[in-house]
Amino acid sequence: MNALNIEGLTKTFGGEKALDEVSLCVAAGEIHGLIGRNGSGKSTLIKVLSGFHAPDACRSFSVADRHVEFPIPPGGSAGLGLTFVHQDLGLIPSLSILENLRIGRYQAKSLGRVRWSDERATVASQLREFGIDASVDSLIGKIPPVERALIAITRALSDTRRHQGGVLILDEPTSFLPKDGVARLFEGMKRVASEGLGVVFVSHRLDEVLGITDRISVLRDGQMVGTVDSSNVEEDELIEMMLGRRTEQSYPSVEGEFGDTLLSVDSLSGSHIDGLSFKVRKGEILGLTGLAGMGHEQVVQLIFGAIKAASGTIEIDGTVRQLTDMTPSRAIELGIGLLPADRLVASGVGSLTIGENVSLPILNSFFKGGRLRANTEYEHVETVLKSLDVRPPRPERTLNSLSGGNQQKALLGKWLQRGPKVMLLDEPSQGVDIGARGEIFTRIRNMAIDGGAVVLASTDYGDLAHVCDRVLVFRYGKVVAEATGEALAEERLVELSYSSGAGKDQQTFAS
Repeated sequence: MNALNIEGLTKTFGGEKALDEVSLCVAAGEIHGLIGRNGSGKSTLIKVLSGFHAPDACRSFSVADRHVEFPIPPGGSAGLGLTFVHQDLGLIPSLSILENLRIGRYQAKSLGRVRWSDERATVASQLREFGIDASVDSLIGKIPPVERALIAITRALSDTRRHQGGVLILDEPTSFLPKDGVARLFEGMKRVASEGLGVVFVSHRLDEVLGITDRISVLRDGQMVGTVDSSNVEEDELIEMMLGRRTEQSYPSVEGEFGDTLLSVDSLSGSHIDGLSFKVRKGEILGLTGLAGMGHEQVVQLIFGAIKAASGTIEIDGTVRQLTDMTPSRAIELGIGLLPADRLVASGVGSLTIGENVSLPILNSFFKGGRLRANTEYEHVETVLKSLDVRPPRPERTLNSLSGGNQQKALLGKWLQRGPKVMLLDEPSQGVDIGARGEIFTRIRNMAIDGGAVVLASTDYGDLAHVCDRVLVFRYGKVVAEATGEALAEERLVELSYSSGAGKDQQTFAS
């Protein structure tokens, strides 16, 4: 029996095929890996299966050999035997563990009353199964992230077991789990599979995928390029399947003229980062990369004070500060700017005007005699927007009315108008069209040429290869490799990020 069978599924967005005749078969009792680069179609496939998107076409779709018709109504996937654990976990921080696990699942007795002693016993048993040492009354928002992830998985496992056949789909569930948490998760996956259910494990961590799965399917550019037995394939073969035919072209770093060290970070620890030290020279763009949850994306947040550092120092142009005392306002005073990944939450406010977003860091300069000079503010923002080719360059429009690329250009202008010494960027090209991407990176390069230093955290290996002078590759909060010169090619960065053999000690790869 097959736990899941899909044949010929197609989904398009604006004429672009996100999924092109995709077929996938998961046997009952099988743990099946699903891998592919960012943008390969994994997320779209999961959203179709969860009912978030409706496919354009699908020849056949069945769960536990039961035929299913698309589209799946919102919230209807669980009733079909499809349960999910997404990266955001789907838990409610203000509710208890008991409430999160049992809401909508309470077993009412006579007169519709809930026997709470039974509910508490059920939840306590579920927690013990995963070795979660927490009271059922603990608020989700008060427990560690690792425990939250395990609780989300516990809930999904419970839902999956209630159906006579089905599949549990785990989307990057190990991103924020330590090694012992990963081991506990894998034991749970094996238990589910042993009960005759299917498990789909979506992950970028190829060593984990190879270690736990029976078979692996590979998506590339919206197409299913192959399914292989996990026992008969190596990491480098999977990487080649994800990339396609290897190109001989390499992308050497841009030849720049570097000055003295402008930014020095020493012994930075905090969140997933452990004892990180590095330097960036004037005129240099340093890239940070790795798989999801490996820590590279947190470095810029720690430096800026958006995440509290546990230890470490920073030196900018001769000024030394303790990172434990860093706050965003102090970072700005030091000449640091940060462009976060989430444009409409952490970087800007979508419901406010473009003018309000862009002028915020220098708002005081538009006051005179205690009154805001609105016309001066408007004219300044309009000039900033035109200089970055933001379309339309109209400060009165709301930020969320712009395309992703124009939003990003406007928010980049918010920081560049201050002339920062150091610019920190997190996924600056995420959701940005090709034309805007080139304009953004031109501005970033120009800032470096003018004597600034740039730290760019990204998982877009093509961007890193084209834009950066050096790239540090992270694994489990530590730098395991440094690529420069001709070694700074997209394919090499993919290999270094995906391969478990990237090195337990830092390696340098250069021309």
